[in-house]
Amino acid sequence: MTDGPVDPTTTPAWDALAALAAGFTPDLRGWFDDDAGRTSSLTRPVGDLHVDLSKTFLRDDVRARLLDLAAETGVVERRDAMFAGTHVNTTEDRAVLHTALRLPADASLSVDGQDVVADVHEVLDRVYAFAAQVRSGEWTGVTGKRIETVVNIGIGGSDLGPVMAYEALEPYHQDGLTCRFISNIDPTDAGQELKGLDPETTLFIVSSKTFGTLETLTNARLCRSWLLDHLPDDADREAAVAQHFVAVSTALDKVADFGIDPANAFGFWDWVGGRYSMDSAIGLSLVIAIGPDRFAEMLAGFHTVDEHFRTTPADSNVPLLMGLLNVWYVNFLGAHTHAVLPYSQLLHRFPAYLQQLTMESNGKGVRWDGTAVGYDTGEVFWGEPGTNGQHAFYQLIHQGTRLVPADFIAFARPAYALQDGDTDVHELFLANFFAQTKALAFGKTADEVRAEGVAEELVSARTFPGNRPTTSIMAPELTPGVLGQLVALYEHITFVEGAVWGIDSFDQWGVELGKQLAQQLRPAVSGDAAVAAEQDASTQSLIRYYQEHRGR
Repeated sequence: MTDGPVDPTTTPAWDALAALAAGFTPDLRGWFDDDAGRTSSLTRPVGDLHVDLSKTFLRDDVRARLLDLAAETGVVERRDAMFAGTHVNTTEDRAVLHTALRLPADASLSVDGQDVVADVHEVLDRVYAFAAQVRSGEWTGVTGKRIETVVNIGIGGSDLGPVMAYEALEPYHQDGLTCRFISNIDPTDAGQELKGLDPETTLFIVSSKTFGTLETLTNARLCRSWLLDHLPDDADREAAVAQHFVAVSTALDKVADFGIDPANAFGFWDWVGGRYSMDSAIGLSLVIAIGPDRFAEMLAGFHTVDEHFRTTPADSNVPLLMGLLNVWYVNFLGAHTHAVLPYSQLLHRFPAYLQQLTMESNGKGVRWDGTAVGYDTGEVFWGEPGTNGQHAFYQLIHQGTRLVPADFIAFARPAYALQDGDTDVHELFLANFFAQTKALAFGKTADEVRAEGVAEELVSARTFPGNRPTTSIMAPELTPGVLGQLVALYEHITFVEGAVWGIDSFDQWGVELGKQLAQQLRPAVSGDAAVAAEQDASTQSLIRYYQEHRGR
């Protein structure tokens, strides 16, 4: 790995890409007409994923220069350093080893003198054993009833990954077991999620590595009070917390102080960032829902893409190419956002999951050595499932003035194969998937509109410019293994972008200031006039408004 970050704007490849961008006029119709092999040359398999990059803005010259940029900024060296356990998270002096969470048990990786594979599988075995107890009914509530609802209490990476995967893998849920998720400190979240639950059959998982996250611990205390207030009068309240609460944490003293048996605390390590942790013990709720075997399939899916990224040559390495494409869009073609459009209702939380993965990772204004960047980093990731999005924001993507690269995701086999008379509804659904990427790529010319007999004054409104870049990702069906492959694909895309930009994609200092100020402001909100007087005029005014209208 290079000693320090390379300013990508100083490289010959950056200059070459800037020159290409200056005269760049995308012509997807022409590119397909001129190159009968474009689709085959730009379609790659990654595990079970079929990734079609032919409707992107890749040309041979662009791809060559992007690969040069990767070489000149040391992307491959930084990738290898990450996999080896080098401390590539420089601001926290940590290794970055979410990839170790899915290494097979017979693999070997020593980091800082510790066999991390053995550590991972020791915790994984405990997670699997506990999940099996809950699923079988061996683990019961304090009154002896089997667990029917698991409530995961966490925020950020301790919530977004598990809830996304739980929703995505709904067909694999065990009958009679459901999961709910509480994350927001807004008391409405806990109030709604606890509504209708039976305390005798509810298990809570408190997910906080340090057991100190404000939102998580506040919600955990709310849930503990709810449990103790609603259990039958003859229930053993002294044993109730230990029987109805477990933890994903390494702060065993704080876990015990809360009332949780430390034997039922499942840890993970400082080399696992929160947004990269869904395949660690943070996924305990998911293991309970789908079972250890299915969770292991998901881990194997992650590992498949890890190996592709680690070993595949650059010109065929899909995460590398997709990450470089995003750099091309952001830094040279002026894109500010990136849409992720799953044609799968089960993936309705996937765009939200990717928002944290990508934007918390690459929303940085300094390189990993602390020097300021002089170029754009990161994109705003967003999206909704098709076809809902078609009736909402696709107008802007098709005919608006902004460049919005988009990833479309679909599966050949549906989770629910339903018929509308003679119509296979999944086929109708996928017809929309195919049509959208075609329309975005090739558009509709004014002459094509006129040929339909449209009045001349309406021709411009009915014309579609096309040349809107999309990537299509398909798989046979949405299985646990395929979900793992999808998540790992985007993890490594995010890594590639950060490596080119020379930033630390694994810290998140930007979330700290607001949290610190919230703690400082709490006395003012509660009525401390002296603390309120120290605030700016706007904040004082807002606090006064709250106090006047709270009505208590």
